[in-house]
Amino acid sequence: MSGVFGALLESRDWLLADGAVGTNLFRMGLEPGEAPELWNATDPGRVRALHEGWVGAGCDIFLTNSFGANASRLARHDAEDRVYDLNRRAAEIAREVADAAGRPVAVGGSIGPTGEGVGPGGSLDASAAEAMFGEQARGLRDGGADLVWIETFSAPAEFEAAVRAAAAAGLPWCGTMSFDTNGRTMAGLDVAGFAALVAGLPAPPLAFGANCGVGASDLVRSLIGLAGAAPGAALIAKANAGVPKFVSGRILYDGTPELMARYALLARDAGARIIGGCCGSTPAHLGAMRVALESRPRGAAPDLAAITGALGPLSPAETGPGTGS
Repeated sequence: MSGVFGALLESRDWLLADGAVGTNLFRMGLEPGEAPELWNATDPGRVRALHEGWVGAGCDIFLTNSFGANASRLARHDAEDRVYDLNRRAAEIAREVADAAGRPVAVGGSIGPTGEGVGPGGSLDASAAEAMFGEQARGLRDGGADLVWIETFSAPAEFEAAVRAAAAAGLPWCGTMSFDTNGRTMAGLDVAGFAALVAGLPAPPLAFGANCGVGASDLVRSLIGLAGAAPGAALIAKANAGVPKFVSGRILYDGTPELMARYALLARDAGARIIGGCCGSTPAHLGAMRVALESRPRGAAPDLAAITGALGPLSPAETGPGTGS
């Protein structure tokens, strides 16, 4: 492996990734319906402050503010002609923070789904999706991202298009899919199918795994399934901070830093090499996770009873370990 992320992954038992971008930018003043990626141009100071929070919490890798910076999503804000510039600026801001950290910290160039159906029956064919992701990847590369981080995907054809775009830009990649309460993505792919998809790609990942979904219990269950389907793989776990709840017109997450610290230990014991948070997770959550990982030795791989005892019930409890059965 080359680059700072590869060197960290080779030299360390686990790495700490970052937490939520959108959730925290809303706390910092982002308005509902506003594209967070536009802040890379209009309010870079607050984007920089979020990245600095991840570094201060002890993260080894954090992601750029570019999740939705593709032409399809930016068209909703009349900004589809700004894809390259917004991605390049996102990576530049992140690069500045990482380089000032005083220790090795990697920058992952975040690429999320287009929001369109990709492949047969969808509104985009795979080549069009690849072109969209390619514009992002080139901007992230030119801004200084160490790798492309493909996250929160559901459909195999769209995921493959993003991987091809990363490879064409000359960047290594990591990737995660989001699994629901039945252990499947919204497109119906289970963790065994995801592992098989990754194994068949011409450009292999540095690491892959699961993010978002429901709560921490469900994500660790998916991780157990991935570890069984891809033994020896470098796996990623990025769970939401608890279970989402709709309160007074807003989605809130009930996971405390203490719960996320327990999740981090279980994720490591289940086989994750890169452990972070997703929706609702703040630098305070990540700081607690770092302390737990540094102070507690590795344990045995957890079973479902250990997971639910530490993190709360599965949704639904009868679903098997990430298999959708």
